[in-house]
Amino acid sequence: MKQSCIHIYCGDGKGKSTAAMGLALRAAGSGEKVLVTQFLKDGTSSELKILRELPGVQVRTCEKKFGFFWNMTEEQKVQAKEAYEELFEKAAQIAAEENIFLLVMDEFMAAYNHGMIDQEKALKFLKERPEKLEVVLTGRDPAPELVELADYVSEIQKKKHPFDKGLPARKGIEL
Repeated sequence: MKQSCIHIYCGDGKGKSTAAMGLALRAAGSGEKVLVTQFLKDGTSSELKILRELPGVQVRTCEKKFGFFWNMTEEQKVQAKEAYEELFEKAAQIAAEENIFLLVMDEFMAAYNHGMIDQEKALKFLKERPEKLEVVLTGRDPAPELVELADYVSEIQKKKHPFDKGLPARKGIEL
C-alpha cells in the first residue's frame, strides 16, 4: 500500500486553489519539498509570489497566456495543449527526480477534461507516482476515474459569491 495519497479539491465554490496552497504551506513549513504547478491560469496569482520565496518550494507555470478554454481559437487550443503537456511532463519529472513530497496541480481538472494533457499519461503517472509523493488536484468536475483513484475528495460548494452580483475578482482574495 502506498504511503502517499491523492487529494482532490473540486466543486463550484471558491477555495479549491486556496486549500491546495494551504497544504503546500503546511508541507513547506514542515521542511518538505513542494512543487506547485498551474494549468489554465496565467501564473500571476498573488500566492505564487510568496510561494516562490519559500525554501523548498518550486513553482512552475505556463509562460504563455491562453485565457479561458471557451475563448480559445482552435489554433490556441493546439498551442495550449502543447504547453500544458510540457508543463505536466516537467512536473512529473521533477517530482520523481528531486524527491518532491507534495505536488500541487492547480486547475488539473480543466486541463484533463479538455484534453490539454494526455489523460492516459496523467493516469499512469498518478497510479505509478513515487511512493512518498502526495498529489493535490484542483478544479471543477473531476472525471470518475480520478475520483476513484483519489484518497481524499473534498467538494467546495458555492452557496453565494460576490461575482454573481458583478463584483470582479479581487487581488489578495481571488487573485
